[in-house]
Amino acid sequence: MAPPRNVVKIAVQMRDAIPQLIQLDQAKPLAAVLKEVCDAWSLTHSERYALQFADGHRRYITENNRGEIKNGSILCLSTAPDLEAEKLLGGLQSPSREVRQEALRHLVLLATDMTFAQEVISRDGLQRLGTIIEDGDDLGEVLALGLKAFLELMEHGVVSWETLSIPFVRKVVCYVNMNLMDASVQPLALRLLESVTLSSPALGQLVKSEVPLDRLLVHLQVMNQQLQTKAMALLTALLQGANPTERKHMLDYLWQRNLRQFIYKNIIHSATPLGDEMAHHLYVLQALTLGLLEPRMRTPLDPYSQEQREQLQALRQAAFELEGESLSTGLSADHRRSLCAREFRKLGFSNSNPAQDLERVPPGLLALDNMLYFSRHAPSAYSRFVLENSSREDKHECPFARSSIQLTVLLCELLRVGEPCSETAQDFSPMFFGQDQSFHEFFCVAIQLLNKTWKEMRATQEDFDKVMQVVREQLARTLALKPTSLELFRTKVNALTYGEVLRLRQTERLHQEGTLAPPILELREKLKPELMSLIRQQRLLRLCEGTLFRKISSRRRQDKLWFCCLSPNHKVLQYGDVEEGTNPPTPESLPEQIPVVDIRALLTGKDCPHVREKGSGKQNKDLYELAFSISYDHGEEEAYLNFIAPSKRDYYLWTDGLNALLGSPMGSEQTRLDLEQLLTMETKLRLLELENVPIPEQPPPVPPPPTNFNFCYDCSIIES
Repeated sequence: MAPPRNVVKIAVQMRDAIPQLIQLDQAKPLAAVLKEVCDAWSLTHSERYALQFADGHRRYITENNRGEIKNGSILCLSTAPDLEAEKLLGGLQSPSREVRQEALRHLVLLATDMTFAQEVISRDGLQRLGTIIEDGDDLGEVLALGLKAFLELMEHGVVSWETLSIPFVRKVVCYVNMNLMDASVQPLALRLLESVTLSSPALGQLVKSEVPLDRLLVHLQVMNQQLQTKAMALLTALLQGANPTERKHMLDYLWQRNLRQFIYKNIIHSATPLGDEMAHHLYVLQALTLGLLEPRMRTPLDPYSQEQREQLQALRQAAFELEGESLSTGLSADHRRSLCAREFRKLGFSNSNPAQDLERVPPGLLALDNMLYFSRHAPSAYSRFVLENSSREDKHECPFARSSIQLTVLLCELLRVGEPCSETAQDFSPMFFGQDQSFHEFFCVAIQLLNKTWKEMRATQEDFDKVMQVVREQLARTLALKPTSLELFRTKVNALTYGEVLRLRQTERLHQEGTLAPPILELREKLKPELMSLIRQQRLLRLCEGTLFRKISSRRRQDKLWFCCLSPNHKVLQYGDVEEGTNPPTPESLPEQIPVVDIRALLTGKDCPHVREKGSGKQNKDLYELAFSISYDHGEEEAYLNFIAPSKRDYYLWTDGLNALLGSPMGSEQTRLDLEQLLTMETKLRLLELENVPIPEQPPPVPPPPTNFNFCYDCSIIES
């Protein structure tokens, strides 16, 4: 007879004792269960004990999480969390350095458990750790352990970062600014200051005033990847917390101190692979730097500004220098104005008054900045572009000014100028750090590409939008390759000619569409069930392999990882925390389990509980696109396991796999693409023998029956 649903068979172990195999009744109070376990080992005062999961982070079992205990779970009997917290905090007061150090080690191990953390915090544990950090009597392992324990406790969100005292923050700043410091201390101190800066504007200003940018540059130049990453994290946090004017001054100073060159040579091109966290911070640094262009992009040209009028005249004179010299001799003012208007037309402005073209925002004054930069830094290419097109009379001239204005808009869209920084994105362009004035240099390459494509397409003014679509595709395809330098980008984008773009479009269309003949469509429909089953198997295998997910808090981007996978028999989801840089754990070593039969539903996007409260800002759009959750039975209540996929592909694979487990259709974009690719391949294989044979749109007519059936063979006649 099967045991009731609320009874699970488990093992309970204790040091120097024979383990107990018991049937745990989940309806029975936890105190009663503890009493029975203690009685079996002849232990008195059961209230002094608690149960923990034996594997993983040894979390304490409470009435809230006891539903996670499943058949076959292994628990251990240990000291109650309140007594353990009291004991360890008492150890921190010991005069013996070894005792304090051992207490801190245990504190760090247990601090990730919410139950234990609350007991420590309620006993002024944070204040005691703060005293160790502020005193700084031991600048080695004791201080590192103290910082780590403090960070782990604060990560639970029970206490706000804004409650930290100014002397405490200043002391942590001292550890960051100190020259001779233990290598394990400064990354933790930098991490703490990053959390303070992101969570408290007032304390963030204190950190900004106390930590010189030069000090962070020193940490970045140390060949220690962890220290570099945490220094870059604090740097981007300070930049994000600054107002636009301060941010510009800070970035100008960092660029003067050759930060860009160092990042390009020693971080991007380092022999050590770039970590996900560093890639995110480089993305943020790129986004903030490009964000400095937003005011110019949002500001229209002022026709009454003397400076801007002079810039327009300089642009005209750089193209028509000889004609400009002749204007000074013997021409009336009206004739001179008429000639200037004609030359602005030759430059490609739609109006004789160029100010009207530049009133559009975006791109506003940023388009004028780009044109001036091109004329001053590539004068021969600029003159050749303008003169070559202004002298043509076959309606194939490419308008420089109109092209520059529209191209600036296109570059701002591709590089997301002015958009808020994403919390998780890692999509930075290595070539951005390869030279100064990267946006303007990018424009110089793009405007020459546009002229080249215009000639390849033999375009006229009516084809302007079509040319811009091709140029957008050329730039986007090349940026997706992540070229490491501007010269490499120039080489690759120039190799992507208009003919090559057409060939790629045709290839992709053939791969995606295939043929639409009715017999082929019928064949594809017959193949779909078999191929969908193949995709389903692949998705489930991917879930069995497992994936590393990154934890995201409501305050900031975290650097903790956890691993989740499906058991080989497809009956249990297994998961648990892992350390960064370690190999993915085996399913047997994962402490947490959720039976598939207990899963109620799959939630995605804004329906997920962990993103529902984050608002609807543009900065959270990417979070919605990668978020999914599963709701499952947790005792009598409904619980959630929340995910943030590391990439869009992983999001599709996991949501498809979970839908397959739940018997729901796999409706992701990736499934559609995979099915289309498999259908195309299988159809082509089936039709190999019919190559070059035209397939009719309609099946051939069935001929009428013959007048007689005398041709039938009588099988009963045996030939002699």
